[in-house]
Amino acid sequence: MITHKSVKDKGKLSFTKFFQKFSPGDSVAVAKELSLPFSYSDRIQGRTGKIIGPRGSAYYVEIKELNKPKKYLIRPIHLKKIQDIK
Repeated sequence: MITHKSVKDKGKLSFTKFFQKFSPGDSVAVAKELSLPFSYSDRIQGRTGKIIGPRGSAYYVEIKELNKPKKYLIRPIHLKKIQDIK
């Protein structure tokens, strides 16, 4: 797991990641941005889930943990869109 950014990338944010849009049903992976605070434990780093819906500037993401679905409210800069595997 990545714990820090390289010297060249410290403090830099990607505006395209910051303003990305998701629709309900999209599959996403949690990839935390190290420049901004991430209020959840490191256990959900790398987990995949589905977008339930927006709430302000963040999104509700449903992630299965021990076969129980849990909802997390995560800002879009910490999310990465992935292709749905069928």
